[in-house]
Amino acid sequence: MTHEQYDLVIIGAGPGGSRAALDAAAAGMRTALVEKADAGGTCLNWGCIPTKFLLGGTAAVPLLQIQKKYKAAGGDVHLSLAALHQRKDRFIKGTRQNLVKQLTQAGVNFITGAASFAGPRTVVVEKEDGSSLLEFENLILAAGSEPASFPGLIPDGNCVLHSSHILQLETPPQSLIIVGGGAIGLEMGDLFARFGTQITIVEALPHLVPAEDGDIADALTKALKREGWTVHTGRRVRSLVTDEEGALLTFEDGTAIRADKALMAAGRSPATAALHPEKAGIMTDGRGWISTDNFLQAAENIYAVGDVNGRTLLAHAAEHQARYVVSRLRGLTAAEYPAPVMPSCVYGHMEVMRTGATAKELTAQGISVSVSRAPLASNAIAQSCGATQGFVKAVWAAGNGTPELRGIAATGHGVSHLVGLATVMVQQRWRRENIHDIIYAHPTLDEALEAALSAPLENA
Repeated sequence: MTHEQYDLVIIGAGPGGSRAALDAAAAGMRTALVEKADAGGTCLNWGCIPTKFLLGGTAAVPLLQIQKKYKAAGGDVHLSLAALHQRKDRFIKGTRQNLVKQLTQAGVNFITGAASFAGPRTVVVEKEDGSSLLEFENLILAAGSEPASFPGLIPDGNCVLHSSHILQLETPPQSLIIVGGGAIGLEMGDLFARFGTQITIVEALPHLVPAEDGDIADALTKALKREGWTVHTGRRVRSLVTDEEGALLTFEDGTAIRADKALMAAGRSPATAALHPEKAGIMTDGRGWISTDNFLQAAENIYAVGDVNGRTLLAHAAEHQARYVVSRLRGLTAAEYPAPVMPSCVYGHMEVMRTGATAKELTAQGISVSVSRAPLASNAIAQSCGATQGFVKAVWAAGNGTPELRGIAATGHGVSHLVGLATVMVQQRWRRENIHDIIYAHPTLDEALEAALSAPLENA
């Protein structure tokens, strides 16, 4: 067993771990980055990037179908899922290679192997050619998460799939059951619907996208039903199994539905069990998420960023946290980790965008709330695409004299493109008098944002 010493060891080469490694190496820290699988983590290899690559490659289909309804287009579009996979795989392979090259050129020791704690200041890495003991001054855990499973709902890779399995399908199924109405389920449903797959989506909570505004969820659900989706909300699943006819889902009330394939998209679990965090004095909750304090610290000289700490399971959240931790290690900040305005999007033909708080969240905090909104039907760009379903909604909190902007949400075609400007507005807590401090180009979807902010205030 080799024995090496580092200023900083990082476990996990996803967005958070890679960002931390590059920042630390640039600051002159002797840095090791350990990854058990592929550089880039879930986001690059099995999540954000491959799903968006497939959605992007088929994005024209729903727009052409709209034009067909208007009798402005005719004929059929023939998609090849296998060919899209080949193009996607080439892109991911090249990006992965470039990331490793960038890390190596920055001076990071990139180690492929499975890491686990041996003590409060040591990590053992099992590699193909043996094992190494890494001694560290500081460590960042960025091990990420993996698809969750539950008793009776365990993906088998046959007809019951998790999110990584379904990205390997080269032939679209005729029918697909999706368990979980969050981003993964909705994006995969949107993708396969473009290939003609009949989609049934099941969500145990009262509405799809459970973390989002109820009005947003209602509009999204109505749009999906109009497009032929079968939507079950507020229904719990007893079991989901493969049998001789495909995937069989049984609800708790005993009723059952079938499809060729099924996707388990009901959340993520922390990738922590194999790390043996207890050997380093790291506390976890009942599911294995790493417990951290207000400085993202999990134990003495050990920090946790990204999915693994369970705060916000988004790639850009992991990067933001990683930058903060390295700045803290460099002595550039002694402040607690801030609570940034966190943008999020669900992609597809009918998208969801949110940044900041919902009206329900603010009301629960005892804050007086008003809202304003504008339909996409009045926006020229939405009209030109024939994609007029949805709206933009602004959430205002009572301020000193005039309300201040605390959240913006939207659903509809292309609304993810509003997220950058919307995040700046919410981060700066714009007031009504700030709305026209900037010019909104015409014609753009940004004008729907302007219209929502300028609309009359309503009670939440």
